[in-house]
Amino acid sequence: MTSHRVAVTGLGVKTPAGNDLDTFWASLLRGVSTAAPISRFDGSELPVGFACEVKDFDPVAYLGPKESRRADRAAQLGFAAAVDAMADAGAIDVDPSRCGVVAGTGVGGLSTQEEEEKVMFERGPTRVSPFLVPMMMANATAALVGMKHGWTGPNICIATACAAGTHALGEGFRMVRDGSADVVLAGGSEAAITPVALAAFARMGALSTRRDAPELASRPFDAARDGFVMGEGAAFLVLERWDAAVARGARIYGEVLGYGRNSDAYHITAPAPGGGGAVACMELALADAGLQPADIGHVNAHGTSTPLNDAAEAEAMLKVFGGTPPPVTSTKGVTGHLIGAAGATEAVASLLAIGNGLVPPTANHEQTDPDISLDVVVGSPRQVGAKPVISNSFGFGGHNASIIVGPAS
Repeated sequence: MTSHRVAVTGLGVKTPAGNDLDTFWASLLRGVSTAAPISRFDGSELPVGFACEVKDFDPVAYLGPKESRRADRAAQLGFAAAVDAMADAGAIDVDPSRCGVVAGTGVGGLSTQEEEEKVMFERGPTRVSPFLVPMMMANATAALVGMKHGWTGPNICIATACAAGTHALGEGFRMVRDGSADVVLAGGSEAAITPVALAAFARMGALSTRRDAPELASRPFDAARDGFVMGEGAAFLVLERWDAAVARGARIYGEVLGYGRNSDAYHITAPAPGGGGAVACMELALADAGLQPADIGHVNAHGTSTPLNDAAEAEAMLKVFGGTPPPVTSTKGVTGHLIGAAGATEAVASLLAIGNGLVPPTANHEQTDPDISLDVVVGSPRQVGAKPVISNSFGFGGHNASIIVGPAS
């Protein structure tokens, strides 16, 4: 079977921590949470009225006034991140039928769906927007990105909850590696800061309830963590055949080395006891990359800040890496949980960490949980050099994904 090396040649982000790479990276290094009271609607009556929002984002600059009105915020953010990633990659001259898109999301156009349901019940079916379906469908981002470039290769949407971004990146990696595409734009987008979504996640006890101090609410692996903070955003990466990237003189951020995916097959929302699924997933990624645990420089953890998930992931890391696991960070302390965009955003953070030789600190990690024996990076960035990084994502439904990226060499 054909096997190509896969280079990452372009990155694009729209996140609560910044809408460009420099701002995003600087914010992660500061290790300060972006959580704050919701600004786009009145959240005062909600059980949790704070979140990590993307600020200063203008969809018209990317889609124009007409198309931006016909795209949900999730697709707007995803489209913009993909456009930025392609611009960052520079000129790519490839047969469009050899170019693909893999976009992940948890719920797609949720805000449009909520708004139009309200229209339906208050004003009747004749007032429902004819654009509801193309705006709410989960595959809208993938479709828009493909149409933007006229790419006619594989175009796929992945909806595996909080693992979707990493699954999208991993499946795109496999396409380029096995020769079914030469270039793939892979990433994730999510815009689930909506009244119903926040009420639902709060009702199930998944969200932090630190209403008086939102900036302290997302605290991965901390003893006082009490749930995650909802975030929104998008990230896309340009994956390209290594030989083609080198031939055109592209800047290469790093190489995708390995990918693991499996299922807990245990519970619709809770992780398997002992982190068994996560253990197997990380081991699959290591085997795919041909690496040993000792080769990993740091772990960008799923680290949602929920009691159960952080404990299970910590136990899984100890089983994979033994008594001396590599430094661990969770950038969700800064960004909140971007659901289907989380994995792609954290892959971007991992590549920037490799390029700078620094691991960002985990925001709000103040008190070590006695049941979590990890080397969590706190306080300030830590120098680790340019070594492979494993980034984890675990989603409701038991979907697990781990991806390993390494330095360009």
